[in-house]
Amino acid sequence: MLKPSVRRDCTYCLVALLWLLAQTSRVAAQTQEQSEQSQPQAPAKPGNSQQDEDQIPDGITAVPNRPTFASTAEMVRLGVLEIEYGFEAAGGHQNMNGLLKFGLFKNLELWMANNPFERDAGSAGLSDSGVGFKYKVFRQKGARPTFSVFYIATLPTATQGLGTGAVGHSVQLLLSKDFGAHHIDLNAGVQFVGRGAGGFDRDYFSAFSYSHPIAGKWGWTGELSGFSRRNAATPATMVVLGAGTYNLSSRLVLDGGVYIAVYGNLPRVTGFAGFTYSIADLYHWGAKHKPAEN
Repeated sequence: MLKPSVRRDCTYCLVALLWLLAQTSRVAAQTQEQSEQSQPQAPAKPGNSQQDEDQIPDGITAVPNRPTFASTAEMVRLGVLEIEYGFEAAGGHQNMNGLLKFGLFKNLELWMANNPFERDAGSAGLSDSGVGFKYKVFRQKGARPTFSVFYIATLPTATQGLGTGAVGHSVQLLLSKDFGAHHIDLNAGVQFVGRGAGGFDRDYFSAFSYSHPIAGKWGWTGELSGFSRRNAATPATMVVLGAGTYNLSSRLVLDGGVYIAVYGNLPRVTGFAGFTYSIADLYHWGAKHKPAEN
């Protein structure tokens, strides 16, 4: 159970950041609104459907952040509720990881993340949780990439021995760009990791991922990503990731692969698999189920 002061601090931080992003980006968003409405959403990963939304029965297309550590600057459509879920396994480490996303506004996506199970170095149980949002400042047009700002607060919900025991914060800048069938995601950000005794340790995250269709519904993605040194006990890390994806439908994308630790306190090889599924457009749920008038 979170202390009232922790919940209050997280709420104040989220509200303040939302207000700041809305004010600084309002003019840019308004000038792009007409052109954005006339363009189909760009695919974020090779798992995303390449079809125009007009050719998809309900117009809903999954927008995976999986399977990479990088997050796409694109976001789910307005009103769409989407889930990402998976598991990973390595020597001495296993977890199940989940992410729930919702398109609250046209350019604002809400996030709720949690690992319902994690095991590291003999400790097993829940992990810390995360709540946050992604705000799209503008989408790609011509040579300009899609640009978004991402924030997430870490909440100390983990079983003892698996979490930090304190609130943390992470802010990232996200760029995504399509070059024909080629897709690139670039992330850069800072993470403030809370200390149980008070204060924060700081590290920096960066990621470069590339994805491309293979044939039919198959695609693949590769990534180089890592964190800088946080403190004396947590050195810098770097991983190389490779994965395949399969579009079971426009709304359901499967993935699986491995990532290899180049350096850092990580298992040498970790395997993973998961899926991304667009559950429903909640803003039009009633309209879709409304009986036809005579």
